[in-house]
Amino acid sequence: MNEGVKVRFDEYPANVRTRLEELRHLILSVATELKLGEVTESIKWGEPSYSVKTGSPIRLDWKLECPNNYYLFFNCNTKLIDTFRELFNDELEFQGNRAIVLSLLESIPERTIKHCIKLGLTYHQRKHFPLLGM
Repeated sequence: MNEGVKVRFDEYPANVRTRLEELRHLILSVATELKLGEVTESIKWGEPSYSVKTGSPIRLDWKLECPNNYYLFFNCNTKLIDTFRELFNDELEFQGNRAIVLSLLESIPERTIKHCIKLGLTYHQRKHFPLLGM
């Protein structure tokens, strides 16, 4: 784990850190499954960020002002959240055009989140297709 990311993860409450580590693991496993090459792990805007050459960066965070939620952020200048909303509106909650909102009180909808991560990590290959080729 990148040292800056490790420091940031250590700052989260234990229950939040566990959930964010689960998301981190999903991002890394999807990148490996798709053979997308090295995942760059860094801190962007104070949040753990993950990127590959073929995709748009994905960030994770938790906010004290909404203590029961944590977030999977995508670049707001992409079609990612609009596409997720079209495909998964019944399954996921969204914040504007930039985030998937997840609840600490519920398990991660792993299949759906992995699909979103896949689209994010391969965004540059898909961005010209309606619904990103889905």
